[in-house]
Amino acid sequence: MSQQSDAVFQEWHDNQAIVEQMIPLIGSLYRHNNVVTTMFGRSLFNRSVIRILKDHRFVRKVEGTELSVTDTFPLVQAMTELNLGPAHVDVGKLGVAFKKQGGGDAVAFMREQLAEIVDGHDPQATGEPKDVVLYGFGRIGRILARVLIEKAGGGNLLRLRAIVVRGRGDIAKDLEKRASLLRRDSVHGPFDGTISVDVESRSLIANGNVIQVIYADSPSEIDYTAYGINNAVVVDNTGIWRDEKGLSQHLECKGVSKALLTAPGKGDVKNIVFGINHGDINSDDRIISAASCTTNAIVPVLKVLNDEYGITHGHVETVHSYTNDQNLIDNYHKGDRRGRSAPLNMVLTETGAAKAVAKALPELGGKLTGNAIRVPTPNVSMAILNLSLDKEVDTESLNGYLRRMSIDSDYQKQIDYVDSPEVVSSDFVGNRHAGIVDAQATIAQGKHVVLYVWYDNEFGYSCQVIRILQHISNVSFLKLPHSAN
Repeated sequence: MSQQSDAVFQEWHDNQAIVEQMIPLIGSLYRHNNVVTTMFGRSLFNRSVIRILKDHRFVRKVEGTELSVTDTFPLVQAMTELNLGPAHVDVGKLGVAFKKQGGGDAVAFMREQLAEIVDGHDPQATGEPKDVVLYGFGRIGRILARVLIEKAGGGNLLRLRAIVVRGRGDIAKDLEKRASLLRRDSVHGPFDGTISVDVESRSLIANGNVIQVIYADSPSEIDYTAYGINNAVVVDNTGIWRDEKGLSQHLECKGVSKALLTAPGKGDVKNIVFGINHGDINSDDRIISAASCTTNAIVPVLKVLNDEYGITHGHVETVHSYTNDQNLIDNYHKGDRRGRSAPLNMVLTETGAAKAVAKALPELGGKLTGNAIRVPTPNVSMAILNLSLDKEVDTESLNGYLRRMSIDSDYQKQIDYVDSPEVVSSDFVGNRHAGIVDAQATIAQGKHVVLYVWYDNEFGYSCQVIRILQHISNVSFLKLPHSAN
């Protein structure tokens, strides 16, 4: 028994040593080639040794086969020898395929699998960076800042140039406060890097990114070109203006080309759920909405269900974490019930998510109703989809289908899948998918199904916003290997 224990312990340490060799290769591919390596959709860049080992272990759950770092390390090494062009490469999927064929020449295998990008790296062709401005710096604004700063290391051509906030008197103190809020987060943990303040230039420096802090009470006060910002996308996180007239104020500012709203748009503003209807964005669309966090969570799942089984009608019940809109203690609020203490009550309220689905999926127009319950948790919510289908299905078949959609489809970034009887809401903090299907809770009886979909209403939604931002900025990446569906 002692020898067996020693062997297992030694194997763990050997695998750690392999990952320690792998990490700088992953970083080099990211920074020099703009190649993002993933493990069944989970990014390997800027991850710890333990996290990468856990991601390899995750493969057993989705593929039913073990995948070791000894299987993937030769593939990562081979990638560094092939002068690859920009792409997202799923090393996990390639590792499973390489293992199933019995191994062999890793360089030859990767040359064949990645033929579309081999010898595609041109150090001179870096592209034109796109300036991004965050108008508002609340919960979503700060998470967007974190993700943009993280992605800047890979040269993804999106540059966070400025944030716009209202003046707070003492500028030096205000800058320190803004830096502190970005540096520390009670829900999402500490910022991964360093942040400093330059009071003289009124800027924050985060991991080498110089972010101008612009103080203004309205868009009309700002000339972005005065800060060297041109052709920028302004991401409005305030929610103050949600129609074309209000958001057009941003377009009247010098240096702005487009405006992206992080809330449901009103009137003729296009509500986009990335992965579903981002193809509806035209080159002349200058104002776009990223819809709501709940709409982003449920639309991808509803899309794949409707495609496969057909949805007759249904009801969406949202169990949503409280937000800054609610009161800490009972006080006046213009909305029904929202004035009651958020940390002490479940608050029944309305949601427009069910109706908003039709803006992304017109075929479901008029088929869904919805309600919402705000609950005393600070983040991570759940949507319960109670649906009637055109076809009969059982729980096992339904879960199997959703699992495949989460692993090997065009909706891999939007739909995640978990099959554990132990998970709770806090386990999904920081999840980058729009929604996560909880397989253990799935109910399917004939044509009636109930699905439980978790979502990080802050981080997962922000990642969807970033995907739209990349799309409208012509920042896109080939994803290899190609999905089977």
